[in-house]
Amino acid sequence: MTTRKEQRMTRAVSAAEIAPRTYAHEIRAAGLKIRVGRSRMAVDGLDLFLGTGVHGLLGPNGAGKTTLIQALATVLRPTEGTLELFGESAGGLGEHRALRRRIGYLPQEFGYYRRFTVREFVEYMAWLKEVPKADIPAAVQRAVERVGLADRADDRMKALSGGMVRRAGIAQAIVNDPEVLLLDEPTVGLDPAQRLRFRELLQELGADTCVVVSTHLVEDVGAACSDVVLFAEGRLVFQGTPKELAAAGGEDHPGDSPLERGYSALLADRAASSAPARERGAW
Repeated sequence: MTTRKEQRMTRAVSAAEIAPRTYAHEIRAAGLKIRVGRSRMAVDGLDLFLGTGVHGLLGPNGAGKTTLIQALATVLRPTEGTLELFGESAGGLGEHRALRRRIGYLPQEFGYYRRFTVREFVEYMAWLKEVPKADIPAAVQRAVERVGLADRADDRMKALSGGMVRRAGIAQAIVNDPEVLLLDEPTVGLDPAQRLRFRELLQELGADTCVVVSTHLVEDVGAACSDVVLFAEGRLVFQGTPKELAAAGGEDHPGDSPLERGYSALLADRAASSAPARERGAW
């Protein structure tokens, strides 16, 4: 039986739990360079600051988007420059377990045991992310519901369609309620209705999370993102709102929508400014 004294007692709170956040942005990169292979600099001198919201990472194939997301996920180590997550360095060879507990990550391709059910897969990932054991069942149920897989939670992964596997991947990325969520081509394999639901989920998550979404689908960025980061040849070309991206293009630029025309215009300007002088018609 609980006494009145025990009822009045409160749990001791550590200084770390009540300390204010000292970082201005969840993600901060300055002069960031990441080499892939022996010679290619996939990210080349990037300055980037990202806070709460949904940030769409756009760019052509080979722009360095996946490399950047892998570095943000602490999978790759920067070659030069600084990279900070939550005000802490993510650039060395040190232990990143504490950072990874606060990150959700969906790579373009992810591995899973085909005989696992969806629930078992997401539970396993929650365990790897060190979600407290008592919290895992509720966290898993919430994650599968948010991606629309509650009715398939006890089906084996090998029985799912490609789009459903992708949704299971999104579920494992959000099961730990991350402060930074990194999604690399998350809408691959999703049908139009699923993409609409995914956009709604992104907007919901972006209210209190720093979400970075790499995609080739400009319309997804326009519908779900508060911020657009355009990347080409490892460098930042543009950062601004979808409205500002649309305003960068004109009717003479290729594309089926203002966003696509803005995207084309900025990449064309980038290509023209980086071309050798003799190719631009200079003496």
